[in-house]
Amino acid sequence: MFDFVRAHMRLFQGILLLLILPSFAFVGMEGYTSMMDGANAGVATVDGRKITQAEWELAQREQADNIRRQSPGIDAKLLDTPEIKHRALENLVNERTLQAEATHQHFTPSFETVQDRIFNSPEFKDLRNPDGTVNKGILAAQGLTPTGFVERMRQSYALRQVMTPVETSAVAGAANAKLAFDSLLQQREVQLQRFDVRDFAAKLSPTDAELEAFYKEPANATKFQLPESAQIQYVVLDLEALKKDVTFTEEDLRKYYAENASRYGVPEERRASHILIKAERSAPAEERAKAKAKAEELLAQVRKTPASFADVARKNSQDEGSGANGGDLDFFGRGAMVKEFDAAVYAMKEGEISNLVETDFGFHIIQMTGARGGEKKSFEAVRGEIEDEVRKQLAQRRYSEVAEQFGNLVYEQSDSLQPVADKLKLQIQTATVARQPQPGATGPLASPKLLDAVFGAEALRNKRNTEAVEAGPSQLVSARVTQHNPARVPPLADVKETVRQQLVQKLASADAKKAGEARLAALKATPTDTAGLEAAVTVSRAKPLNLTRAQLEAVLGADAAKLPAALGVAADDGSYVVVRISQLQPRDAAVIDDKRAAQQYTSAWARAESEAYLAALKTQHKAVIKVAAPASAASAP
Repeated sequence: MFDFVRAHMRLFQGILLLLILPSFAFVGMEGYTSMMDGANAGVATVDGRKITQAEWELAQREQADNIRRQSPGIDAKLLDTPEIKHRALENLVNERTLQAEATHQHFTPSFETVQDRIFNSPEFKDLRNPDGTVNKGILAAQGLTPTGFVERMRQSYALRQVMTPVETSAVAGAANAKLAFDSLLQQREVQLQRFDVRDFAAKLSPTDAELEAFYKEPANATKFQLPESAQIQYVVLDLEALKKDVTFTEEDLRKYYAENASRYGVPEERRASHILIKAERSAPAEERAKAKAKAEELLAQVRKTPASFADVARKNSQDEGSGANGGDLDFFGRGAMVKEFDAAVYAMKEGEISNLVETDFGFHIIQMTGARGGEKKSFEAVRGEIEDEVRKQLAQRRYSEVAEQFGNLVYEQSDSLQPVADKLKLQIQTATVARQPQPGATGPLASPKLLDAVFGAEALRNKRNTEAVEAGPSQLVSARVTQHNPARVPPLADVKETVRQQLVQKLASADAKKAGEARLAALKATPTDTAGLEAAVTVSRAKPLNLTRAQLEAVLGADAAKLPAALGVAADDGSYVVVRISQLQPRDAAVIDDKRAAQQYTSAWARAESEAYLAALKTQHKAVIKVAAPASAASAP
């Protein structure tokens, strides 16, 4: 199907947009929500309307399916990360916000209006068959029916009407773009002299008295303080914990395979080219006879020289859509064309040229040019995949059955987690946690809700089980504090090496800065004294070389009205760099030319305005996400 996608890239991009933007509005929830406990729990609200846990999980599946369509070879693990899952929720909130605004503005077009546009607009000509009907093969490749496609189009048009005026209103003149990119990508010729903190640190050896004095300084007390922590036991009820105990038979797997056969097969498709001589069945007999004679003449011509088929089609075919392409109709599935045409193509061999095929449109000469698909993966080939899916579904069903029992057990027998572990065959795990998720924490230990419960007064004072905390989708956790460790400053002997490292770092940074500032002062006094400076290099934001971000911004932001200019920049590690700026150079045209600069500037401006407008709409419609973002997502720029 990838050749077909490439040949109709613009059309598929439009269809994919429809799948991504309003991707969650028309899928029934009843069957799914009946399988899970807490499915109606609210994870977000827009305009006072709740987005449920079940809707979020469905959104995750829809998002994963859309990504797979665009990148079939993607690693499945990348689609199941906390960041990707949270992005699905953010997208869902954005979509609901735009839907709320579209409703408020009465933007949703009628079904008939959208249908008329699909059947008459040149934008969708590749989506229509020669007889004007919708090509079901293209829609089926995206998991859509004609009715579902039109309905999604309605939603898409409504959402576009909200955002398009903002997206297309950005005005960015060429002069502004040039000025912005000239400033952003200006190049400067510089010479550097580095004062590496490591060189100064190697010469330092503080005494025990200096270490003790540094340790005892009130300003340093927090540097060595051990944060408050708690050692806990905890049990997790989630799908992974339940998967290992679900049972099923070989018959169950084969039944699932049969019921989902379409997922494990590739539909057969044929590729054909045709030459059409139009003649409606209702046309006068004389007119039809003339058209048939013309078609027979062309048939004889292409049979004599099959390689000329495309040229003959370009010159003679009366199908406006395919004629210009040498008659090529690309790949299509069985049933996508009118029945006479379809029957002829699927009875041909590759390279064969048909007899005249008569349809309601006239007389066709068909050349079958390719075939693909039709094969089906055997049960044995996909058995592992099926087993994983069945195990997951059974675990989900089991979860809905025992979630309430889990909550009751940890509450009613709150002095130990052993009863719930024994009853539900869960593993008691141990960990040391702080009030905030630690760097690199994953799963329940990254849940602020669980940590809040662990450090609650009841859990700390009486060492009782916490309540069952929903730490993630289909995941309940209860913990019990076994030891509480208040924040404290340990004895010097316990942290002596840490104290030594910090003192050496402080002293070495001060020495590096002192030496660097002395060299800077000398360079400013005698700008031509380049002793110790490295060879000249050209730097820019496109070519930072080995400068840190802070150093690069300092160099590019320095006043260069009078050259040579000198400045000093401290690095994050305490090192110091002296910089001599000798020359200014325009931006490198190879990085971006004026035309692309104007395009990117306009695009960035439109994107910024769109994001600001969407943020304003989310505030207006009181959009609230109740699930904390993963640490990596929350810290992303």
